[in-house]
Amino acid sequence: QVQFVETGGGLVQPGGSLKLSCTASGFPFSHYDMAGYRRSPQTLREFVASINTLGDTTNYADPVKGRFTISRDNDKQIVYLQMNNLELQDTAVYYCKRFGWSDVGGHGTQVTVSS
Repeated sequence: QVQFVETGGGLVQPGGSLKLSCTASGFPFSHYDMAGYRRSPQTLREFVASINTLGDTTNYADPVKGRFTISRDNDKQIVYLQMNNLELQDTAVYYCKRFGWSDVGGHGTQVTVSS
């Protein structure tokens, strides 16, 4: 069974940083590109970033370019999202799934940016 568990969210002030983790199981992790998404009351699902199987090719949504960094550890089956210089509009539930697959994502982790 494909599963994702996201952790690392929290409350942070504008300009702050958080590092999210997504632990995957139930499939050969190193064989799949992975992606991070977020959802909020304003946005049902918004692509944030993706990373290829080797971790040497990444893509980012324009709103997060230069601020977020996606990475992965294939041995631990974890995808990381380092988020710096957080903005109010980054407030959302963040989750991950295999890129291009119709996985049911995990519960996600809440990120709240507020002063």
